[in-house]
Amino acid sequence: MRVLFDIVHPADVLFFKRPLEMLKAEGHECLVLSRHKDIACDLLDAFGIPHVPVSTAGSGLWGLARELIARDVAVFHQARRFRPDVMIGFGAVAASHVGWLTRVPSISFYDSDNATLQNRLTRPFLTRMYVPEAYAGPTPRGRTVRLKGTKDLSYLHPSAFRPDRDKAVAAGLDPERDNFFVRVVAWRANHDVGKAGWSEEVLAAVIGDLSRRGRVHVSSEEPLPEAFAEYAYRGPKSDVHHLLAHCRLMVGESATMACECGLLGTPAIYAGRDFPAYTLDMEDACLIRNLRHATVDTMLAAIQTWLAQPKAQTAAARDAYAEACPDWAIEVVEAVKTFGAHGTETGVARPAP
Repeated sequence: MRVLFDIVHPADVLFFKRPLEMLKAEGHECLVLSRHKDIACDLLDAFGIPHVPVSTAGSGLWGLARELIARDVAVFHQARRFRPDVMIGFGAVAASHVGWLTRVPSISFYDSDNATLQNRLTRPFLTRMYVPEAYAGPTPRGRTVRLKGTKDLSYLHPSAFRPDRDKAVAAGLDPERDNFFVRVVAWRANHDVGKAGWSEEVLAAVIGDLSRRGRVHVSSEEPLPEAFAEYAYRGPKSDVHHLLAHCRLMVGESATMACECGLLGTPAIYAGRDFPAYTLDMEDACLIRNLRHATVDTMLAAIQTWLAQPKAQTAAARDAYAEACPDWAIEVVEAVKTFGAHGTETGVARPAP
């Protein structure tokens, strides 16, 4: 088969890395169309995944709209040249549009039920949409598959990922003290328009409290203020999960990273602006804590409460959760094989040879 991957975010790189490897190992030809968004292209390069950048992340509503049109056009031209049997993405906005135009099956794996605009632009054109069981947003009637767990199980399922302490140390782990990871984001996604993150006062309080307890690593999508520069994470981007697995606690604005930590057995506090259903599912499983209205007082209180719980308790909850969930990488491969090999059975005619 010929498979086109529509990758627009760093998390997409992690999500599709193993499926890409599995498909290539079976002899299928894969084309990865990437996007200049944060470290997405850097991660693809670090993992040795060939890719073709076809757009750059826009800023603000109009910037994102212009990029959407430009990416649709670029993906269309790439698809006409590559002639894929199936197209797949996480969200898959461009893949869904181009798939509809070219009559090639399009598949989306997605989890952000709060991304209302993106979902409206995508749902009508998809061949099939795969979402977590907890997903609370609208989905295409008769064209939706629900899977237990979260997307992070594509690359952090215990059967596929083993934390490496040496890589963690190389990434900055201080083996003599507790380590803490702080993640702040830029709030530039299509579902983030009009939103803002933590104040500098909150960030300073969090870093100050954690630095008195051990080593702090801060990952930020925006340049950090000079006062916090010494805490910036400088390890290899591709090895950050080895460090996270050995941290005592993660605190951040990223729902994805909070859930990643939960699946690594590391307690996490998610203090963002949106709480998609999968974050509530992870909280119900005692893997993360969701914190609304992040102020200095609420953040410090949450840190104190979460640190009172032994890390082993989170690890035990992770084991129980993962045991009940499928390996999402395998689900991706099976979806590609189903719709790539039998596109005409889905009601979407494949292009003439």
